[in-house]
Amino acid sequence: MDRGSEDFAAFYERHRDPCFRAVLASVGDRHLAEELTAEAFARAWGHWRKVAKHPAPAAWVVRTALNTHISWWRRRRREVAWDGAAEDRSGPADDDATAVDLAIRNALRKLPTRQREVVVLRVFLDLDTRGTAAALGVAPGTVQAHLHRALKALRAELEDTTEREDITR
Repeated sequence: MDRGSEDFAAFYERHRDPCFRAVLASVGDRHLAEELTAEAFARAWGHWRKVAKHPAPAAWVVRTALNTHISWWRRRRREVAWDGAAEDRSGPADDDATAVDLAIRNALRKLPTRQREVVVLRVFLDLDTRGTAAALGVAPGTVQAHLHRALKALRAELEDTTEREDITR
């Protein structure tokens, strides 16, 4: 095994789970997140010399996974007419999730895409503001604004969920 292979193997072991969780938080479907993450890591392996020099390689993987999702969605949109019934994502794939996990996932799904991406990179991958801005191709101030709005919306949504649960008990 050469040095590049060892470096990639160590990177994969260290970042596989955080990247998967970040993609899952963004797309909301466990099986799709697994496929997207595997595809992104495969692409990272293919371009490892370039990716290894990236300031935030884990963010590169997540961004690649999300871009792949967009590409798949665009292709699928051309092939299949959309109907709202296909949007139910809280099926049997969530058997191992707790009620809190499901509430957080549902709250994340309600965020606009850019806010969700910022939360995923800042919270799940623990990138700083500059790293997040570089990964998304936006200004650091934009990252801070999206994070502020997203956290405010998440707090409100999770408080509403807690209140609804208290009323039903």
